[in-house]
Amino acid sequence: PDTNMTERFDCHYCKESLFGKKYILKEDSPYCVKCYENLYSNTCEECKKPIGADCKDLSYKDRHWHETCFHCFQCKNSLVDKPFAAKEEHLLCTDCYSNEYSSKCNECKKTIMPGTRKMEYKGNSWHETCFICYRCQQPIGTKSFIPKDNQNFCIPCYEKQFAMQCVQCKKAITTGGVTYREQPWHKECFVCTGCKKQLSGQRFTSRDEFAYCLSCFCNLYAKKCAGCTNPISGLGGTKYISFEERQWHNDCFNCKKCSLSLVGRGFLTERDDILCPECGKDI
Repeated sequence: PDTNMTERFDCHYCKESLFGKKYILKEDSPYCVKCYENLYSNTCEECKKPIGADCKDLSYKDRHWHETCFHCFQCKNSLVDKPFAAKEEHLLCTDCYSNEYSSKCNECKKTIMPGTRKMEYKGNSWHETCFICYRCQQPIGTKSFIPKDNQNFCIPCYEKQFAMQCVQCKKAITTGGVTYREQPWHKECFVCTGCKKQLSGQRFTSRDEFAYCLSCFCNLYAKKCAGCTNPISGLGGTKYISFEERQWHNDCFNCKKCSLSLVGRGFLTERDDILCPECGKDI
C-alpha cells in the first residue's frame, strides 16, 4: 500500500488533521491557525486583541500593534511608514511631539524637531546652526564660548571685543591678570625690573615707576649698614639708627670693643668705630 496516503498531517499542538485546512509552519512544525494564534500571537498594545496570523504585526521596542492600530496617540493619524517619537509609553507623530514636547530655538523661535542636533545652555535651546557668535556670526558648535549680556561669543571674538590688553605684551588678558598702577598685566608679564622674577603674590616696591622685588630694591637703592654692610630696607617697619650720614641696623649698633648694644645709650666715635663710654674713656 502507498504509505503517503495513510501518513497523517496533524497540528503539532492539538493533533487535529490539517488536510484541506490552512496551517502555519513554525520551526518546521505545522500548526492550525487557532493553535498558532493562541501560542504565538502577540497582543496589540492598542486594542489588546491578539494579532492574528493573517494580520501584519508592527513592533517597536518589544511592543506590538495591528497595522490599523499603529497610530499617533494625539491626532490618531497612522504612523505606518512614517517617522514617530515615543513619550511616556505613547507614540506620537513628529508634528504632535514637536507641539507638545519639543523646545523652541532661542534664536529663530522655531521648534527644534526631534532627532535634530541642538545646543543647550542654562535652560535655553538652539538649533545647532542658530547657536552662533554674536560678533562673527559663525556657529560655535562644540568650541568654547563666553556668555556676556545675554549674547554668546567665541573666544577670539570675546578677546577682541572685551578683554583688556596687557601693558607689557599688548596681548589680551583672559585669565590671571594683575593690576598695577591702574593698568592691566598678565601675571607672567608682571616681573621684577632687576631679576625678572614674577611679582604677583610677592611683596614688592617701586622706584621711578619700575617695580622691584625687595631683594633687588634693597641691593640697588637701600642704605647699607655701617656694621654688617647689608642693606637696610626700611620696609616692614625695620628699625635702624642714623648718625652723621651713616646707618646701622638696630642689632648692629654695638660697641666695637665689648659688643655692648648702644641703642638708647651714649656712645663715642673713634674714626669709623663706635664705642661705649667705658671702652672710649681711654681715647
